[in-house]
Amino acid sequence: MFLFLAALLGGCQIGGSTVSEREGYFTWVDEQGRVRYSPIARAGSRDSDSDASEQLDPEVKAEPERSGNPASSESGLEEETEYTLENYPDATELEKDGYVRPGERQPYFTWRDAEGNVRVSYYQPDTRSDVEKGLVEPPVQITEASVYHAGPDQADQTPVEGYDPDAFAILGIEAPTDNFFARFSATCCESLDVQSRQGWQSGREFGVTLSEDSATHPFLTGTSPYQLIALPDPDEQASLVIRLRSYARDGVFVPSLVFLDETMAPLRLVTDLVMDFTPENWHRRGYLEAWVPAFPRQGERWLVVFTREEDLKGQTVTETSTGPRKIPHVSHGEIGLMQLEE
Repeated sequence: MFLFLAALLGGCQIGGSTVSEREGYFTWVDEQGRVRYSPIARAGSRDSDSDASEQLDPEVKAEPERSGNPASSESGLEEETEYTLENYPDATELEKDGYVRPGERQPYFTWRDAEGNVRVSYYQPDTRSDVEKGLVEPPVQITEASVYHAGPDQADQTPVEGYDPDAFAILGIEAPTDNFFARFSATCCESLDVQSRQGWQSGREFGVTLSEDSATHPFLTGTSPYQLIALPDPDEQASLVIRLRSYARDGVFVPSLVFLDETMAPLRLVTDLVMDFTPENWHRRGYLEAWVPAFPRQGERWLVVFTREEDLKGQTVTETSTGPRKIPHVSHGEIGLMQLEE
């Protein structure tokens, strides 16, 4: 005891105490609402930093000194430590949990109520993505459909070893004699009425009306009214994604699409579009919607909208508050087209 007092008095005579080197403090509130006082320590030796950490919270005890390889101590790693997913969880999984490890308390914030009492509120981190929060538009999904186009020449194909030319006949399968796209192209589309064509309108949705006054054509899939639409210039738009909406009124028009080159020859046929139906509300009608790509740089210069006879035999069923509602497919309707802006 005598030696400790002597050393303390000696330190005072040398000049300044260790407390004067850590002047100032800040107050904070822990998760239980208790007010804490923490001294603000200046840069100093490790011993002074250790003293400051001991004064930060009297309930926190200093860790015992670790012994072992100096190299491992400098890197902060221990040779005996077992690195598992519990100690070092996967970063992706930890992000999904809001960076809260199992067994740890949830994050919290402190606030004062109307009476001046300090309160602590725990919260669950919001781990939803910006798309899920509605802050960012989700990426567009191209609508599934049956797509036909001119394929490569398949002549002069060498049959595999053991090939039996009578295999189809033995199994009762008729070998294909022609191509559907080729047969469709034979009936379309040089005779289409170019005078009633519509130009492409960028930056907004524009309407396409198929009525009793529209021109008709005997397509391979059946006679149908159609509308010819000019696609954007390939020098200005190499490719684009078209949003197509077919609005319901006393039925709904189910579209099929054919893309033509500058000579009005078919390049691509799109049918059986798997379109989603959006019910009507107080300010707009219900509609079928599809997202379809177009490739002007690859020679697609015209778009033809028409319908098939087999589509006219079907119907669209949607759920309403009063039960299922059947919407018949009709040969006339209103289409809205819009280019997706990047």
